[in-house]
Amino acid sequence: MHRYILITVFSLCHILLGADDFQYIHREGDMYRILSTVYQDVYYNNRLHHRAETLNRIAVEITGISGTNAMHQAVFQTSERGLTVDTIGQISGMSSNYQWSREYESEFERDHLGRMNIDSRFFMPVVRDVPVFPGRSIEPGEQWSYDGHEMHDFRSSFGIPEPYRIPFTANYEYLGIRSWKDNDYPAFSVSYSINWEPPAVHGSVWPGKILGQSNQIVYWDITLGQAVAYHEEFRYIFELSDGRRIEYRGIADAEIIESSRMNREEIAEEITREIQRLGIEDVSVRTVDEGITISLDNIHFRPDTAIMLPGETDKLDRIAEILLRYQERDILVGGHTALAGTEEGRMRLSQERAGVVADYLISRNTRSPERVVVRGYGAERPIADNSTEEGRQRNRRVEITLLEN
Repeated sequence: MHRYILITVFSLCHILLGADDFQYIHREGDMYRILSTVYQDVYYNNRLHHRAETLNRIAVEITGISGTNAMHQAVFQTSERGLTVDTIGQISGMSSNYQWSREYESEFERDHLGRMNIDSRFFMPVVRDVPVFPGRSIEPGEQWSYDGHEMHDFRSSFGIPEPYRIPFTANYEYLGIRSWKDNDYPAFSVSYSINWEPPAVHGSVWPGKILGQSNQIVYWDITLGQAVAYHEEFRYIFELSDGRRIEYRGIADAEIIESSRMNREEIAEEITREIQRLGIEDVSVRTVDEGITISLDNIHFRPDTAIMLPGETDKLDRIAEILLRYQERDILVGGHTALAGTEEGRMRLSQERAGVVADYLISRNTRSPERVVVRGYGAERPIADNSTEEGRQRNRRVEITLLEN
C-alpha cells in the first residue's frame, strides 16, 4: 500500500485573517502538478520488513466549469527508491534515484466545498472528499465533520480487480494562522480513524480487518481558493485472512508547482539550435505528448552493463547546460535497449542505464532528485530496425523528457 495525496494547490500568498470562508475557486484551463513524498516503514508480524520512499507526481488540468463544479483530468505517477534495512532495523543503504513504478489516469468533478463525483472504476485519487468545507465562515478553533473514503489498488496484493473502498468520517478543526516555508496561511487539521471489517472476497488471501489513523494539517490560500501544502502522519494495520499482520507507519508531505503551457515547437527548435551550437553528436529532439524529448542516440556503455564509457560525460555536461535553462520543468529519464537477451534483462538494463544518466544530471545540479523520475522501457519502443547493427545502436539510447505538467 502507498499513500497518494491529491491536494489542489497553486501558489504562495501571505494572508492574515480571523474568520475565514474556506472554499475551492476553480478556473478552467488551470494546470498544476503536485509533488508528494511519502516515507514509510513496513512491518510484517510486528517486525520491520523494509523502508520505502515514494514520490507521487500528480499532473492536473481543470478542463471544464459548470456552476460551482469543475471537471479535473489528472495523471498520477508513482516512483520509488528503496531503503535497505539490516537485521537490527537500521538503514544500511538507499538507491539514489526514483524509479518509475506505476501510472494512473483519472477524471473527477469537484464542487466549491470539496465534494467529489468520480466514477468507481478510477483508482486515483486514493483519499476522496477530503477536505470538505461547511459552506460558511469559520472561526479559529471551530470544528466540523464530513464523511469520506479511501480507494485502494489491491490488484497485485490480493487479486481484487476493482478499486477497494474503505469509508471513514473526517473531523476538521480550524487552527488559525500557521507558518509554512516562511509564509503564513490559514491552516486546518484533518483526522480520521478506520476500523473496517470488510466482507470476504474471492482469492486465497484478503484483508479480514483494516485499522488506521490519519492526522493531517493543510495550509490554505483563501484568495486563490486552493491549498498550498500538506503534512500527514499515518498508521495502517491489515489483518489478513491467512493470519498475517502487515503494518504501515509513516509521514507524507506535498506541495504544488504551478505550470504554464509549454510552446513545444518553439522550445524544441531552441534546444536543437543549442545542440548544434555546442556540437553534441548523436542527439535528436522531438515533441511528444508529455513535453519535449532529447534523445541521446547511441550513448555508449560497456556491453551489457550500465557503466558509461569515457567521454560520454562530456556529452552529458553539455546536455546539463541546456536543461538548466528550463528549470521550471521536471524531467523523465527513460532507458531503451535493442532487442537482445531476455525481456527481464532488457528491462533491468534499460532502467539501470537511465538511472546512471539521471544520477549524473542530478550531480550537475540540473534538478533535485525529487524532480527527476527514472523509467526503463527495455526494447518496447524501438526507433530503428533491430535486424541491423546500425538500427540496434540507435535503439540503445537514453531519452530525457522535459515534462509540460
